[in-house]
Amino acid sequence: MLYESLLLLGVLALTFMLPHLLLGMIFGIGLPGWFLLAHVALVLGCYFVWYWSHGGQTLAMQTWRLQLSTSDGKAPNMNRLLFRYALAWPSLLWFGVGLLWALFDRDHQFLHDRLAGTRLVFKSA
Repeated sequence: MLYESLLLLGVLALTFMLPHLLLGMIFGIGLPGWFLLAHVALVLGCYFVWYWSHGGQTLAMQTWRLQLSTSDGKAPNMNRLLFRYALAWPSLLWFGVGLLWALFDRDHQFLHDRLAGTRLVFKSA
């Protein structure tokens, strides 16, 4: 997750920070907080869902040879990917409870994976 966070910093710098800095500096526009949060959620959603739907791996997941699949080993469909992304937010924001869930889960899956019917598996070379 630390490596993924570093990569997301670059993604957000280009797609979030730069446009909003330019809006503020050039036009003097300061957008409301709810809009900024929605923009971050949209950018991150596009990043994750696009990578998951194109090979089942984000850039960080490729490094660690992790892949997202369904419980039966198939590629998840778009609805399942969007559902997983939506469930990941409360999983993280509620003090990481959804991540700690993996310590007690019989298959060591995160809570949002268990609920979305997805799983992280090690990809063979």
